[in-house]
This record gives sequence, structure tokens and C-alpha cells, in this order.
Amino acid sequence: MTKTKGEISNFIEKYYLHFNAAALVDAAKGYEDQLKQGSKMLVSLAGAMSTAELGKIFAEVIRQDKVHIISCTGANLEEDIMNLVAHSHYKRVPNYRDLTPQDEWDLLEKGLNRVTDTCIPEHEAFRRLQKHIFEIWKNAEDAGERYLPHEFMYKLLLSGVLEEYYEIDLKDSWMYAAAEKNLPIVCPGWEDSTMGNIFASYVVKGELKASTMKSGIEYMTFLADWYTANSEKGIGFFQIGGGIAGDFPICVVPMLYQDLERTDTPFWSYFCQISDSTTSYGSYSGAVPNEKITWGKLDINTPKFIIESDATIVAPLIFAYLLDM
Repeated sequence: MTKTKGEISNFIEKYYLHFNAAALVDAAKGYEDQLKQGSKMLVSLAGAMSTAELGKIFAEVIRQDKVHIISCTGANLEEDIMNLVAHSHYKRVPNYRDLTPQDEWDLLEKGLNRVTDTCIPEHEAFRRLQKHIFEIWKNAEDAGERYLPHEFMYKLLLSGVLEEYYEIDLKDSWMYAAAEKNLPIVCPGWEDSTMGNIFASYVVKGELKASTMKSGIEYMTFLADWYTANSEKGIGFFQIGGGIAGDFPICVVPMLYQDLERTDTPFWSYFCQISDSTTSYGSYSGAVPNEKITWGKLDINTPKFIIESDATIVAPLIFAYLLDM
């Protein structure tokens, strides 16, 4: 029996008929078609989608197996967990456009790091995680073990050491949902995240070895193996924002095809980008999807969608459609 769509899905199908609204519906239906034909889907998370609490819906997308691998920045990897353990200490600043340099300095002195209209608390978020993640890093090193950044985060979540700090419903944490499934993640450029900076500080102090943390090259080789093993029925690419979270994983196809000369490697079978980056000279985030054909990432016939809008508005609606809400 075919499951009927819910009120949100029916609303957007009825009223989202033109321009970016229509592109949203087309992209959602295209994503759903990929899943129906047995294709896998990669979702990339740029920006500060975890601090924007995308996990409240994205976690359910993970639980329902509508995403099969994630590429995200180090910030998104850690900020979902920070929201889990320090939510009540976050401060919303709705008048952020009016802040003066002095206002910003005052937030710094209070230990509040601002992301648009939301401030992440230094002590309750960053330092709370630091204490526990260092022990996991150190234990791995003492045992002669090495892991990828997200694998250490999975260990942190599944160990239970953070349970005393939980401040939101656990079902709203996409990282916990991913950890439970041991969902594959690639996290390029992890070093520029707060936890990456903290790890580097321990290396400078001689308390940890850099080699304990697996590298971005090892993420790429892992992704190459994963893509090769899972591409029989196609793998789609759903990109939220731009930057390294999107550019790193999409490059695995030309690497396999051109550099490894595996000419039977299929192109990405679907592509959608949600971006508020305007098309501009030399910009990856603002490049139209067709440019990716010239780089050997997308085929001529790959379904391509671009939604030029705010991902905090668009992504939850598309995920709601996939969840029949």
C-alpha cells in the first residue's frame, strides 16, 4: 500500500509552483525517485546547519535510511553534540544585524561565540566536550590505535560519558542517530574546527601525536572504496551549502575515473544544491551544476537542481517531503 503524503508535503506541492519554490519540489521528488530505484544518497552539510538545529529533522532522515553517507565540516560534526549537551546555555541574538564591535567584544568576554543569531557557550559546549574527547584520543594513542575524526566522536557518544549533560531529546541529535547506525561520514578539513584546533594544541604541547588522528587523504581513500562498493544502482549527491563539505566528496568520481583510470566508474546519479551563494567568477559554491560536467563529476543526463535560497528554510521542507510529513 502506498503511503500517503502529509500536510507539509501536500502544501508545498499545491503552492510551490514557480522559481525557487518549484525547484524545491522538483528536487524533493528527484531525491525520492533516487531512493525508489535503489540508489544511495550522500548529503553534505556546510555552514552551521547543526547549530541551526537541522538535527531535529535530519536525525529522522538518518533513522529511516534516506541518507547513506554524510560529508560535513568539522564544525557540523561537533556542533550537533555541543547542542546536545549545552542547549540551555545557548543565547539567541535576534538583533544581530545591529551589533556594534563593542557588543561583539562583550559577547566574547562572556564566552559566547556568535554564529549569526545564535551564540555557542564556550565553557558549557567546547570545554565540556574537550575533557572527555581528550581521554578518548589519549586512550587510542596509548593502545596504538588510529581513527578518523568522526569515529572518535562516535566513540564519545556511544560511551555514555555525556549522558549526564543531555539537554535536548536524544532523538533530535543527528550525530547520535548516525553513531547508532555507524553511518559512514567524511569530514574534510576537520583541522579547522574547534575540536581540531584543540587536538592540534595537544600535539604542540607534546601530549598527543598528530598521527593518532587519521587524515583527509585517508578520508578520500575511504570514500573511494565506499563509492566503488555502493554505486551499482547509482549514488546521488544532495548538497547543503558549498565549500569543502561539497567539493571534497564530489571529487571522488573524477579521481576514480581519471586518476585511477577506472573508466567504468559511474557519475553521480543525482545532484541538488541548496545555496544562497550567487553565481560569481571562480566560485565553487556559486557555480551552476553544469560546470561540474566539465570536471567529470556529473553526466549530461544526471538530474540537476539548484535552489538559491536559505538552507535553514529549504532543507527541512525537502526532508519533510521525504518523510511523508
